[in-house]
Parts: sequence; structure tokens; C-alpha cells
Amino acid sequence: MPNVYIINKGGHDHSDAERFGDLVFLSTGTINRYAVSQMFRQFINTLAKSDPSDHILITGLTVMSVVACAIFAVKHNRLNLLLYKSPRGREQGHYVERTLMLEDI
Repeated sequence: MPNVYIINKGGHDHSDAERFGDLVFLSTGTINRYAVSQMFRQFINTLAKSDPSDHILITGLTVMSVVACAIFAVKHNRLNLLLYKSPRGREQGHYVERTLMLEDI
């Protein structure tokens, strides 16, 4: 089964993302937004085990998502994202999948 890499474990309910794969947290708690090298070192070991069928779930600090997505995109020449779609009317909030194929760059 694919993995869903969640940028930061921050207390949100990510259970809907389980339909895309096993949940794997890249970080927990507070991280300094300017410690980009630390983020890279923390994420690279986990994302080194990722497969092209895995996803990145966008959450947490923007810079953290940028670092994780850069690692994934360079490794796989594609980017599989899970984005949260807020509820509207009677619809429940849920995750939607978006994929960018980067081989033509």
C-alpha cells in the first residue's frame, strides 16, 4: 500500500487520507520556520524510502511543504499531492488528489 507523507503532526484529523495509503508523519510539533536545512535533514531520510505512488499531504508551515515537495519531485520526477477540500453545504470535508508529471521539464 502507498504511503501518505504528512508534513507535520499537529492534532488535525487526517483519517480521510487513509484511503490513499498509510499515514507517515515527517515531523511533530513546533519547528523554526527559518531552519530550512534542519527540515531537509529531517525529511530526506524518510522520503528517501518513498515510491512514485506515494502522496504528500499539505499541512503545516508553507516552507515545510516546499522542502518536502522538492525532495519528492526530484526523487520521482512527479509530485502527488493531497489537498484538503473544505466542506460546503451538506458535503463533508475531504482530501482530493492532484498529480504533476515533471518529466517534460
